[in-house]
Amino acid sequence: MKMRYTALALAAAMFAAHGAASAGEAEAKKWIDSEFQPSTLSKDKQMEEMKWFIDAAKKLQAKGVKEVSVVSETLTTHEYESKTLAKAFEEITGIKVKHDLIQEGDVVEKLQTSMQSGKSIYDGWVSDSDLIGTHYRYGKIMSLTDYMKGAGKEFTNPGLDLKDFIGTSFTTAPDGQLYQLPDQQFANLYWFRADLFARKDLQDKFKAKYGYDLGVPLNWSAYEDIAEFFSVDVKTIDGKPIYGHMDYGKKDPSLGWRFTDAWLSMAGAADKGIPNGMPIDEWGIRVAADKCTPTGASVSRGGATNSPAAVYALTKYIDWMKKYAPKEAMGMTFGESGPVPAQGQIAQQIFWYTAFTADMTKKGLPVVNEDGSPKWRMAPGPNGPYWKQGMQNGYQDVGSWTFFKGHDANKTAAAWLYAQFITAKTTSLKKSITGLTFIRDSDIRSDYFTQNANKYGGLIEFYRSPARVAWTPTGTNVPDYPKLAQLWWKNVAEAVTGEKTPQKAMDNLADEMDNVMARLERAGMAHCAPKLNPKGDPAKYLSDDHAPWKKLANEKPKGETIDYNKLLGAWKEGKVR
Repeated sequence: MKMRYTALALAAAMFAAHGAASAGEAEAKKWIDSEFQPSTLSKDKQMEEMKWFIDAAKKLQAKGVKEVSVVSETLTTHEYESKTLAKAFEEITGIKVKHDLIQEGDVVEKLQTSMQSGKSIYDGWVSDSDLIGTHYRYGKIMSLTDYMKGAGKEFTNPGLDLKDFIGTSFTTAPDGQLYQLPDQQFANLYWFRADLFARKDLQDKFKAKYGYDLGVPLNWSAYEDIAEFFSVDVKTIDGKPIYGHMDYGKKDPSLGWRFTDAWLSMAGAADKGIPNGMPIDEWGIRVAADKCTPTGASVSRGGATNSPAAVYALTKYIDWMKKYAPKEAMGMTFGESGPVPAQGQIAQQIFWYTAFTADMTKKGLPVVNEDGSPKWRMAPGPNGPYWKQGMQNGYQDVGSWTFFKGHDANKTAAAWLYAQFITAKTTSLKKSITGLTFIRDSDIRSDYFTQNANKYGGLIEFYRSPARVAWTPTGTNVPDYPKLAQLWWKNVAEAVTGEKTPQKAMDNLADEMDNVMARLERAGMAHCAPKLNPKGDPAKYLSDDHAPWKKLANEKPKGETIDYNKLLGAWKEGKVR
């Protein structure tokens, strides 16, 4: 019996050795020829990069690393990584990757569990950069800046080219160090039916009623006028109802994303500052002069979560959904509302995630022409009346590689190797074409996207323009994203149902946020724990010069629009607008 087990063990060891031995340059060449095209690198340069990965992996295999385990949320880009790139990594390097795909909420929950227990469930995580403030303050996440100079130096790709990544400012903490490596990113932009906006009869009718041209709205007043025009005046196109707005309002965690994903900043509730308002960000959280210590969310503590601009933003959200969106929208979640514009009955949407681009370009859809080109376009979202030049303009999701301190060093190194492999110049252009979630400037400016830009309805032009830097994720002012994010949807829902006025809902949200931050202050954090300002008279904080902004006498200035082709021309000349 013992001899039989020994023979089996020897056979298994020989098989494993053979598996590792079969990995290498021949496999790399096969993948380069068959899958990793097009690329911004020549095939020779791709091979050079793959040889580095093969050699780095051998060092880890010598230390006994055979497999790594990583996790990300379920997105088209991550599906491509999990099904295709993980297989390529294993065949080329000999290290197996177990790449789990789970829902976004589950990723956050497992991260929290790992932080609390001090033991990471996975070797590597793709975690939204929205958690950068959380990761920095708890001190459980590894600084990649330190790692690349120190323990991870020999496992850091010399061709990584961090300057080529467009999202590293979002993954840098107040200490100036990089804590996460961007893996995919997408923005929320304004979406509209360019074919309908181009109709002469509709243009004439709109101008006669509103006194200005039907075009891309520059402010919320114009967005509202266009919403009213299609829902109330036009009513039907080709015998089917047409709506001037689309949203979702079900009491569900995804309702919170609508707001934490920068709805308030689009209205102008924050201070000026890129990537996020400083000292008050788009959640309404103020930080102290050190640009790191949270001091409050409510206006009575110097914050802006229940400020006039924030209340205005919530009021408009509810009004527009009730007046101009399909009646089903009130009972929909984020996931249910996402595919609706593709069905052909929505004229515009103020806030649309570019992650839906691939699904919105499928042939046969009512919003796609016979030749496969889109009938729709995307553009920068319009701004609310409190918004000022130099403020964040909207939200951008940046899923980023994140690693725990104190985890098995060899497993961390192998997961870091995989993270670099699926963001490398060899693989990233093909990944960008598959998921349209760009992370590298070189991919955005590649010949492929120059030749195919017309397929994507303005996405390429947006990402090539200087406008893109004003779309940013949740910033470093938020001390504990999971604890604070869950407060939003319950409070917003009470305003949607009419249980509370928008003012009362935002007052309650601001108080709850302050209460959570007070608990974090008492418990302490490794870096920059909150230190709340005492409550004072809100009037002493409201200002015409900075957030929290005083209530405007007129929250509906005249509508302004721009011709889409003029906007594209400005982008091509390197201007924001």
